[in-house]
Amino acid sequence: MNMTSLQLGYARVSTDPQSLDQQLDALVVAGVSEDRIYSDKMSGARTDRPGLTKLLDVAREGDTIVVVALDRLGRSMMHVIETIELLNERGIILRSLRESIDFSTPTGKMMAAVFAAMAEYERDLIKERAAAARAAASARGRHTGRPRSLTDDNVQLAKRMHGSGETISTIGKALGVSRATVYRAVAA
Repeated sequence: MNMTSLQLGYARVSTDPQSLDQQLDALVVAGVSEDRIYSDKMSGARTDRPGLTKLLDVAREGDTIVVVALDRLGRSMMHVIETIELLNERGIILRSLRESIDFSTPTGKMMAAVFAAMAEYERDLIKERAAAARAAASARGRHTGRPRSLTDDNVQLAKRMHGSGETISTIGKALGVSRATVYRAVAA
């Protein structure tokens, strides 16, 4: 760690009645200055955590973020892994007290690589499942994706209106859809 590197802390509890005290004490004992600890009192499943966002805004390459436990970074394993991946990409070191993991050590770097591989694997599985679901729906004649803006009857009406000289804008206003939707409908 160079002289300009900071040691920052992050603590989180899921609900207001829970106390951050134990985590704050552990971070201070680990050498994090109280004025460099960021915290949130909200579910880890939420992505709009202002304390974590502020911490990530302050943290720079070479800084170390200390947490009491990896699960404080997020509620799901996937969110924790994504946060670890983000820190790793930015050159920010993560240290977890409970798991005794320091991502600046050879073992920690190996763990970061394992977490990154797990994240990539999970993303690939999600893509495969989504593709399989779309294929199954398509094989059964069901539309997948966003709902259609126009029914088949409205598409036919748009074509008739266009054929009788109505402008695309007028047709769109009459049917309550965008001009792009009307263009696609009359071209089909």
